[in-house]
Amino acid sequence: MSRLVRHAASGTALAICMIAGAWAFDGVRAEDVPARAVLPDNPTVEQLRAAYAGAPETWPAPTLREGAVFTEFGPLPPPVAPADNPTTPEKAALGQRLFDDPKLSASGQIACASCHARELGFADGLRTSFGHDRQRGRRNSPSVAPAAWLPVLFWDGRAETLEAQSLHPIVDPLEMAGALPVIEARIAADPSYAEAFTAAFGDDRVTIDRIAKALASFQRSLRPGQGRWRRFIGGERRALNDQQLRGLHLFRTKASCASCHSGPAFSDGRFHNLGLTFYGRQNEDLGRYGVTGRPEDVGAFRTPSLLGVSRTGPWMHNGLFPLFEGVVRFYNAGGAHPRRPAGAENDPMFPVTDPMLQPLDLTEDEIEDLVAYLETL
Repeated sequence: MSRLVRHAASGTALAICMIAGAWAFDGVRAEDVPARAVLPDNPTVEQLRAAYAGAPETWPAPTLREGAVFTEFGPLPPPVAPADNPTTPEKAALGQRLFDDPKLSASGQIACASCHARELGFADGLRTSFGHDRQRGRRNSPSVAPAAWLPVLFWDGRAETLEAQSLHPIVDPLEMAGALPVIEARIAADPSYAEAFTAAFGDDRVTIDRIAKALASFQRSLRPGQGRWRRFIGGERRALNDQQLRGLHLFRTKASCASCHSGPAFSDGRFHNLGLTFYGRQNEDLGRYGVTGRPEDVGAFRTPSLLGVSRTGPWMHNGLFPLFEGVVRFYNAGGAHPRRPAGAENDPMFPVTDPMLQPLDLTEDEIEDLVAYLETL
C-alpha cells in the first residue's frame, strides 16, 4: 500500500512517496526502500534543492525509456583489479611511463598518450585519430580515464579487461602497428626500465603480460570527474549552481539521459544504435556487429561514460559533432532514423535505430541547463 506524506525542507513542502508494508523483494523489505521526492512539472530552485539534498536513493525517480537498465548515481567506488594483477603504486608508475613511451609502437614515434593525452581528458581532440604512417582511423579516440569502471572496452566492446584492452592499440596496423615480441625485446633492452620492473613485479624480467598489467594498473589509478559533480555527489550539495541543478533534474527526468547514462560512471555498459552507422555509404561502421556477427548489432556502439565528457570532443564514435551543444540537440531531435532505401526492404543487416531515442521537446533554456550540468561532470 502506498501513501503520500508531506515533508518540509528548506521551507518548501515536498511530496514524498512512501512505500509501506511487510512484503520483501530480493531480500529487501518495503519499509527499507528509501522514499523518493516527488516534484511538480516545473519545480522551483528551492524545491529542487530540497529534493536533491539527500542521498541519491531519495532523489526524484528517473524517467526511463522502455528497456532501460538503470543504476542509481553515486561516487565512483574504488576500481576492482583482477586477482592476478593487484594495483600497486609501483605498478601504476611503471604503467604511466609505458603509456607515455613511443617505444611501444613500430615507428618508435607513437605512444598510448598520443591518442589519450591527459591535457585533453585522456582523448586527443581529433575527429578520428591518426596512427602508424599517418593513417587515419575510422573512430574517435575515447577517453581512458573512466575505463576502469566500464564492463567492456572500445566502442565495439571487443575487450573485457583493461589488460586485454592495453594490447589492442599496440598491434593494430592503423594505430601503433607493433609486433609484440619486438616491443617486448625493445623494452627489455632499455636498462633504465630494470629498476621499475623490479619495483613493480619483484624482478626485472620484461614480458608482454607484465607490460599489459602495468598499463592496466595505470589506467586504474586514474580518477575521472574532478569537477563540481564529484564534490556534489560526495555530499557538497551547493557545488552545483541553480542552472546546473536544473540540468541534473532534466538529465534524470524529461531528457531521459539516465536511460543509458547512469551509475557512478554514467554508462549502462550496453550497446545502442543512434542511427549514425552510414550503412552502405562511404563512412559505414557496423559497430558491435564486427565482434558478434549478429545482424541486430549492426550500428550499435557502447554507451560511453560521461565523466569528463565536456573535455573530450569531438563527440560520438566517429567524432561527428564538433560542438558539445550539438550532441544535446541531436538527442533532443530523437537521434537519427535512416530510412530503408528501395530494394533494402528485406535486408536483415539494415540497422534499426534504438527505439529509446525519441524527441525530447527541450526548450532552448532547458538545452542550456542540460549542457551546463554535463559540463560539471
